[in-house]
Amino acid sequence: MHISLSHLAFKIPQHFPLHHPIFPPKPLHHQVSTQTHVNVLKGSGYLSEISKKIDHEEQYRIARSQVNRKVLELEGYSIEGISVGGQETCIIIPEFKSTFDIGRCPSRAINQNFLFITHAHLDHIGGLPMYVASRGLFNLKPPTIFVPPCIKEDVEKLLDIHRTMGQVELNAEVVALDVGETYEIRNNLVVRPFRTQHVIPSQGYVFYSIRKKLRKQYAHLNGKQIEKLKKAGAEITDTILSPEVAFTGDTTPDFMLEPCNSDALRAKILITEATFLDDSFSIDHARQLGHTHLFEIIANAQWIRNKAVLLTHFSPRYTLEDIRQAASKLQSRLSAKVVPLTEGFKSMYT
Repeated sequence: MHISLSHLAFKIPQHFPLHHPIFPPKPLHHQVSTQTHVNVLKGSGYLSEISKKIDHEEQYRIARSQVNRKVLELEGYSIEGISVGGQETCIIIPEFKSTFDIGRCPSRAINQNFLFITHAHLDHIGGLPMYVASRGLFNLKPPTIFVPPCIKEDVEKLLDIHRTMGQVELNAEVVALDVGETYEIRNNLVVRPFRTQHVIPSQGYVFYSIRKKLRKQYAHLNGKQIEKLKKAGAEITDTILSPEVAFTGDTTPDFMLEPCNSDALRAKILITEATFLDDSFSIDHARQLGHTHLFEIIANAQWIRNKAVLLTHFSPRYTLEDIRQAASKLQSRLSAKVVPLTEGFKSMYT
């Protein structure tokens, strides 16, 4: 794959007016002393004008960086990405080196080592070949891609097709991870899929932190006694799994009613969809499409025990004002902090 990087350089717009020289022209018929020249500059205001332009340029750089990368800080995690219903969904959590779905493969997803696919609709999986190819281009290690078992073979075929068409290597490990199975990301972090309800096979994922806790019967012992038990081979600790982040992908709200999905509703952060937000679309319409209406999240608010809820996958017909108003309605029913992911949406005043 050949990619030209020459057009990627960021160009700072010209701030200096083209009809003014930066310095005033020298007199034609007599010399001006250095001190006089400096006084001319000061008197003309050019130095202060240049200083202003430099300040403006720095403000412009800061503004561009904020526009290009909107990071949400929730419960100790940095979450970024984009999720526009029917167009693209890609949610990135750098602390896990992981991405939920890949959408159109935004550049910031490429550095993540793990990719978790919820289902095979193009707005969630379309960028997969580019993700794998881009990691190879930048000499990053092959990614590990987790998929529902029923699509593993097709995902491998998809990569094979692009290998053949592009005559390139696309190195990746594709892992079929089924509901109820556990995969260790690192020694203090594991992930488990949970069942969701969409119009095609789908699943969400819960990340768990792992910690060891001394068993109650040994709580009264001192350090030397505990060490002695450990050397004797006694199991003195229990392994505690704490749900940290849950991601549903596309689903109806029925996942909330399944007892085996309770961890998704008590994780620190629940990232879930809310495709439809108002009376212009009915709950039945949302369900027929395998999606969630905000009204049903409100109706099931009693089951939500998360500390923060990140709403995603809004229909592109909505404006920023629509989304914020809807989030406010849900916030009035939840103790959890409600945050909408609004990247990719425009204001009605734009």
